[in-house]
Amino acid sequence: MMSNLFSVFDPSTNMFNTSMNWLSTMLGLMTIPTSMWTIPSRNSTAWNSTMKKMHEELSTLLETKKTNNGSTLMFTSLFSMILMNNMLGLFPYIFTSTSHLTLTLTMALPLWVSFMMFGWINNTKHMLTHLVPQGTPPILMPFMVCIETISNVIRPGTLAIRLTANMIAGHLLMTLLGENGSSMAYPMISMLIITQIALLTLETAVAIIQSYVFAVLSTLYSSEIN
Repeated sequence: MMSNLFSVFDPSTNMFNTSMNWLSTMLGLMTIPTSMWTIPSRNSTAWNSTMKKMHEELSTLLETKKTNNGSTLMFTSLFSMILMNNMLGLFPYIFTSTSHLTLTLTMALPLWVSFMMFGWINNTKHMLTHLVPQGTPPILMPFMVCIETISNVIRPGTLAIRLTANMIAGHLLMTLLGENGSSMAYPMISMLIITQIALLTLETAVAIIQSYVFAVLSTLYSSEIN
């Protein structure tokens, strides 16, 4: 029995089980058969098409040539990792690592710090002008600098919290409904099952959208430093 509603997201207190929980982050890679990478199939073709489409969209945001695959490799890899963990979290008894700030901040913070260091070291004038939007009245410039600075500083936090909150919200709702199933009348159980299936479908869409949003926003942040 859960001690509280949020305990479903807690890693086990046992050291071995805790390690296994976080190792589940790579569970998707371990379960992919070797033939996925060597023998052409519908699954590999669909995945390659998805990655090609992501590369084209991210290249547009970065304003780079579509033939320059290296410019978007980091962001497409990030998208793949988040998508894999979001989808694995929908299965029963699998630890949802993307519902923890430990993982999401680990991804967002180093990206933001590296972008800021690169921008301020190599494009200092551009970074300074970016603090004051074009057409800002002189009297409002000090306030705009403060606002832009704050909005820039909180970016890694908003990236991490957005992903974590969206993954937690749906899981909490499904857990809350599932806990009440044992006390429901039989006619209501069928309605509960239909609702759970609908929520699972919604959570699948959320898992895909949030991984896409994380990758796109990271790409946008990197494009602003050039």
